Amino acid sequence: MLHPAGLRTAAALLSAAFLSPALAADAFTDAMVAAYGPYREALFRTNGQSQLESAQAIARAQQAWAEVLARFGQRAPAPYDRDPAFADSLGRVKAVYDTAAQEIAAGQLAQAHETLEAARDIQAELRQRNGVVVFSDHMNAYHLEMERALIDGPKWLQQDGHTLRLVAQAGVLGYLVARLREQAPASLKADADFERALAAVEASVNQLREAAQSQDLARTKAALGQVKAPYSRLFLRFG
Repeated sequence: MLHPAGLRTAAALLSAAFLSPALAADAFTDAMVAAYGPYREALFRTNGQSQLESAQAIARAQQAWAEVLARFGQRAPAPYDRDPAFADSLGRVKAVYDTAAQEIAAGQLAQAHETLEAARDIQAELRQRNGVVVFSDHMNAYHLEMERALIDGPKWLQQDGHTLRLVAQAGVLGYLVARLREQAPASLKADADFERALAAVEASVNQLREAAQSQDLARTKAALGQVKAPYSRLFLRFG
């Protein structure tokens, strides 16, 4: 059994693995990006089975966001200072975390995971309104189209010309994964772990496209089932 100090060290190392090294040009965006690491960890934990680990992760996410609120909640810095919905967006993220924490306390991890998804959209919309783009926005664009493939793909496979729409969707994913490579900051491009994780996403997209082009239904279904996991690993570490 680890000594309590060892447990704290292990937790700190795990949390550090979720931090993004890609910072922006203004203090608020940098703070939001830094707070996004604990948020991703909370998403990861609530997708599992451990209520304790989920509770610890959401507490870290809440603390990180509380620090953002303490610094910027009363005064938005440029370029956010002309956004009338700035404070509301910050409050909405806090409300998402608070609701998720209550759901975790009730043992409703799957529901908490779904609840937490909203925080990603709120933060992305906040940046978009103010003309700020970070690497996470490119990750979100890929995620949106990946979810479209995962949700609609099985329906498409039951229709005539069943694999053709997935050929097209794989093309969309191929474009977006190329954007991930192009838009990754230099610090990520120099990271061998990032390169391996991104290469795995690229391979899953290529596999889906080739399977769909073959018009082999079983092969296409199998390839579709291999799309999510590589992206999840990339997102959790670098998203």
